[in-house]
Amino acid sequence: MTTPTVSGLPTQRPNPLDPPPEIAALRSADPLVRMTFPDGHFGWLATGHHVVRAVLASPAFSNRVEKMHAVIPMKRDIDPAAFGTLPGMFNRMDGEDHARIRRMLTGQFTVRRMTQLEPRIAQIAEEHLDAIEKMGPPVDLVPTYTLPIPSLVICELLGVPYSYRGRFQQDAAVLLNLESEAEPAMQAWMSLQQLFGELIDRKRADGGDDLLSGLIAQNELSQGELSIIAMILLIAGHETTANMLALGTYTLLQHPSQMAAVIKDPATAVEELLRYLSIIHFGPVRTALEDVEIDGHLIKAGECVAMSVPGANRDPSKFDAPDSLDVTRHAQGHVAFGHGIHQCLGQQLARIEMRIGFAALLRRLPSLALAGEVRFRDNMSIYGVHNLPVTWNHNA
Repeated sequence: MTTPTVSGLPTQRPNPLDPPPEIAALRSADPLVRMTFPDGHFGWLATGHHVVRAVLASPAFSNRVEKMHAVIPMKRDIDPAAFGTLPGMFNRMDGEDHARIRRMLTGQFTVRRMTQLEPRIAQIAEEHLDAIEKMGPPVDLVPTYTLPIPSLVICELLGVPYSYRGRFQQDAAVLLNLESEAEPAMQAWMSLQQLFGELIDRKRADGGDDLLSGLIAQNELSQGELSIIAMILLIAGHETTANMLALGTYTLLQHPSQMAAVIKDPATAVEELLRYLSIIHFGPVRTALEDVEIDGHLIKAGECVAMSVPGANRDPSKFDAPDSLDVTRHAQGHVAFGHGIHQCLGQQLARIEMRIGFAALLRRLPSLALAGEVRFRDNMSIYGVHNLPVTWNHNA
């Protein structure tokens, strides 16, 4: 049988909460198809749940940027070898290089430590809801609730002054914007590196009871490694959760009959929202280090495999009625946090923030409703909404 082929990753969403319809059609034909990348590279696209997990779990694939081909067209023409896997960029490393830094960080993100943060996260959520209620409707929930909660939490965990948030959120937005050109992207990168370099210098002198101070005290990481690790943790620690909170709230407003179930069992609801929404919508990508067979297909050394997380999480061979949202579903096995050695380091923290954030919002504002047009983040590497205008019965 001839392997199906596709020219480029399908990205157009007729329904903003569903993956592009071509993804399901491709998965039905073959969960692993040949795909032409924007630069002409002839690689693969994985849309099936079992295939995505197999690639992510295999040591035969590399995660290094300089070995990859971009899965969607980019305006920034930057040589990946120069702007790629730099010292400290553990999320783009393989083997022992990755394991060395990952071991240091894993001890900082234990389930026990994350659980200890729950009272503080709940306090932050309630304080922001107090402020929202005082403001009165309508309110944009992105700047007032869904963004500040994870931003404040990750700042406190890392030991980053919250006053830095305007600067790092602005620079992060440039880096994550798929339409950013090379010069502003490089300027944003250098700005963040300067910011964290200055912060690390101060922490070397003063110390503190936070994650960055703990890493500095181990005296095993260079200044460059520390600044890049801090940048990765800060951006990943607020951008992903902020967008899940915002897009998840929008989704629940489209399914109001399920809100009560979220309040009753937020932990189960969060897993289903993670599966259903899959905000990592353009990747990940891995490159074969050697010839390897996956699902009956021979992937040759040097060939890239782009993986559709939305496709995997909507795979009917794994989940019954996958295109339906059911917040009482036990959605274990989804790949919203990835799989294998690069599975999201902060996933337990993200779960706690979402569990508390959704339940508190729906409990405090039970009459919540949309109050305007919502703009979706089609142009960003992390999907979500740019804004979320809402209203509620202020006199209830």
